[in-house]
Amino acid sequence: MTAGQGGEPKRARAVSGAGSRTGSGGGPGAGSGGRAGARGGGEGAAPPAPPSGAALALRIAGYLLLVVLGVLVAVAGALVQDGWFPGGLLLALAGQVALCYGGVKAMGTRLGGALPAASWAAVVLLLTATRPEGDFVFAAGFASYVFLLGGMFSGVMCATLPKVTQPGRLAARLAK
Repeated sequence: MTAGQGGEPKRARAVSGAGSRTGSGGGPGAGSGGRAGARGGGEGAAPPAPPSGAALALRIAGYLLLVVLGVLVAVAGALVQDGWFPGGLLLALAGQVALCYGGVKAMGTRLGGALPAASWAAVVLLLTATRPEGDFVFAAGFASYVFLLGGMFSGVMCATLPKVTQPGRLAARLAK
């Protein structure tokens, strides 16, 4: 009985880990507990359940809101960046960075930063084209190029740099 009791704590530690130490418990049931952890039956190893209908609709609505905000920030930035030269340019770029980084943090995915960056870039590129009447939004100057390139660079940077933790995986990483 003493040997069986001594094997129990070892087996519990082997199973609660990531399942990489199969059979380190010492008792006859220790191997089966280790195999269950290796198959993904251990604590925190199961894939997250798909979101329910209401949660999925809310997530899609959030992404659509980020796309619309990307369009609005692009139009507002295009009008402000050359009007108030140094301050307007910084304000327009800060709005782009805040929207993309805020989208990443609000949605918890990198797609939350990529969607507003893509919609911003599409609208700004459409605004650079001249019309048949000869009108255009952007003047050919240093500020316009900084706005175009800086906004695209900051959108890509915000969408790719932050490290987003995956839900449900935190418990498995802390157990190691």
